Amino acid sequence: MTNLSLRTGLAFSITVGVAYAACALVFWLWPEASVIFTNALFHGLDFRKLQSGAKLFDFAGFVYALIGLMVWAFVLGTLFAWLSMQLGREGRWQ
Repeated sequence: MTNLSLRTGLAFSITVGVAYAACALVFWLWPEASVIFTNALFHGLDFRKLQSGAKLFDFAGFVYALIGLMVWAFVLGTLFAWLSMQLGREGRWQ
């Protein structure tokens, strides 16, 4: 692995983390509008059933998912950069 691969993985991980946090904030602030958008995005599947329960937002669950997504994004970003460099070397895949 090169330094560029690791930097790309870190950049992708941070990007995914910021996007996930922004998405969670929107869903927390506007739950009804969010579920309407999600229903439209998934061709009319009814996600309102997932909104039942006493607590719609759990900070511990948010952090757990955030860490999992960021680790996965780091692995994918690093692999992507490494593969991109391997495929771009002179004489390979041409």
